[in-house]
Amino acid sequence: MFHIILYQPEIPQNTGNIIRLSANTGAQLHLVKPLGFILNDKQLLRAGLDYHALAAVKIHENWSSCILALSGHRLFAITTKGNTRYDSINYRRGDAFIFGAETCGLPQEILTSIGTKQHVRVPMTPASRSLNVSNTVAIITYEAWRQNGFQAGV
Repeated sequence: MFHIILYQPEIPQNTGNIIRLSANTGAQLHLVKPLGFILNDKQLLRAGLDYHALAAVKIHENWSSCILALSGHRLFAITTKGNTRYDSINYRRGDAFIFGAETCGLPQEILTSIGTKQHVRVPMTPASRSLNVSNTVAIITYEAWRQNGFQAGV
């Protein structure tokens, strides 16, 4: 199983889409507080449709509790400033992908705590700023899952 970590997500529709993606890929979703919405937000529920019951979602009070829960897993910080292209990594079962808040990305202290070789980016045209976080989560998760043969529970 892969781990998707949303650090302080702000937009309920994005998180709802990622809940749906997690349910369909078997990934474990981790939400790190504070959240920019309440968990029973109408927009979050609508975006996730009826997949909430099928997704494995853990809520963490802070970054420290999240990182403790993922001790022993390889961590990848997904950032537009990353030096490593997402498709150049050999992903393994249990890898964890960290995505920042929609308006500001990951804070410097998290990026600093993760080796720069594990700062991962998705290529874009030079004039682009960023992709929607739910699209980026899908790109990374499906590449990792593809590399592992789309095995259930990966």
